[in-house]
Amino acid sequence: MISININPQTAVPLIVGVGSTVLAVLLMLIKIPHSDYSVKLANSKIALVISFLICSFMMFYSMSQYGKSEIKDWDMFLMLSIYIVVHFSTSIISYSMIALLKTEKHKWQGLFVPGLFVSALVALMLLESYKSGNQTYFWYVCAAALIAFLIQSVTYIVHFDRAYKTSLHELETYYDEDEGHKIKWVRFCYIISMLTILFVLVYLCLYWFLDYKMEVASVYTIWWLIYMLYLTSNFISFIGSHKLVLDAFAHKALSAGELIQKISENKKRKEKKDDDPAQVVISESEIRKLQAALKQWVDKKSFREYDKSREDIARELNTTKEILHHYFISIKKVDFKTWRTELRIEEAKRLLLKDKNVSTNIIAEASGFSGRSNFHRQFVKIVGCSPKQWRDSQGHPAGI
Repeated sequence: MISININPQTAVPLIVGVGSTVLAVLLMLIKIPHSDYSVKLANSKIALVISFLICSFMMFYSMSQYGKSEIKDWDMFLMLSIYIVVHFSTSIISYSMIALLKTEKHKWQGLFVPGLFVSALVALMLLESYKSGNQTYFWYVCAAALIAFLIQSVTYIVHFDRAYKTSLHELETYYDEDEGHKIKWVRFCYIISMLTILFVLVYLCLYWFLDYKMEVASVYTIWWLIYMLYLTSNFISFIGSHKLVLDAFAHKALSAGELIQKISENKKRKEKKDDDPAQVVISESEIRKLQAALKQWVDKKSFREYDKSREDIARELNTTKEILHHYFISIKKVDFKTWRTELRIEEAKRLLLKDKNVSTNIIAEASGFSGRSNFHRQFVKIVGCSPKQWRDSQGHPAGI
C-alpha cells in the first residue's frame, strides 16, 4: 500500500494528482453522442483518461517516495516522475489526437502499442537507475530516453501531420469553407504536448546548473495541470459544440465504405465518374434553371450562410452537387468556393463603408465568414489590402 507524505514540498504534486484524477473522472462521465463517428470519439476519450490516470498515479507515487533514503534529491525525482508522465502522454495523446482526426483505419494504430512498451521500459529504467545511486548509469539511461523520445516524436508528428491535413481537406471539401479553426485546437494541443516533454528533457540535462530546482519543477508541474485542463475543455467542447465537424467526418467514413463495402465501392466509382466535369452533361434548360436559382440565391444573400455542405447548397438550388460542380468549373471557369468567397468580400466591402462604427468581427460574421482571421486573410488576398485600410480610404486604398 502506498503511503503518501503531505507537506509543503509535496503540495504541488498533490494538487496535480488530485486535479488530473478529477479531469479523468469528468471525461469518463461525458457521454459520447451516438453516431457513425462515436467509436473513434470514445477511443480518443479513453486514451485521454488513461493519460490523466497515469499522471495521477505518478504524482501520488512521487509523494510516497518523499523522505526515503534512496531518494537523495527529491526535486530531481519529481521531475523524473513528470518526465515519465509526459513520455507516456506522447504516445497516448498522439493516439488520441490522431484517432480523433482519422476517418479510416490505417496501420499507424499499430505504432502505439510498441510506443507504450518503450515508455514503460524507459520509466522502469529511469526509476531503477536513479535509485541505484550510480550517476553514470543514470545519465546513460537519460541519453537513451532522449533518443527514444526523438524517434517516437518524429514518427508520431509525421502521422499526426498527415491525419490533420487529411481531416482539414475533408472538412473543407464537405462544407466548401475554410474550416481550419474548428480543429485548430487539436494541432495546438499536440504541439504543446511535444514541446512540454522536450522541456523536461532539457531541464534534466541542465539540472545541475540550475539554482532554483524546486521552483522550476513546481511551475512546470502546475503548467502540466493547466495544459490537461485546456485539453479536456477543448475535447468536451469538440464533442458538444462541433457536431458539424463530426458530420463531415462521419460522411467521409460512410462514403469510404466502412459499413457496406461492396455498395460503397460501386458508389465511389460512380461518384468518381460524376465528379469529372467532362462526364457530366447538362442541357441548356438545366443551365437556365440553375442560373435563375443562383440569381435568387444571391439576391437573398444566402451566400452569407456558412457551415453548409455542398449537398445542402445544391438542394437549395434544386440541383445536384455534380451538376453544380460542372456548371462552375466548365461554364463559369471558377470553382464554387472561390465564387462564393468573392460574393462575401463584396458584401463585406459594402458593410465596411456603410457604418464605420461596426467592428470588423461583426462584419466578418455578417458577410458569411466563420472567423476574423479567415476574413482578414481572404480580404487581403482578393482586395489587396486589409479591411481597415479599405474602410479608412473610403474604398480607394493607395496603390490598388
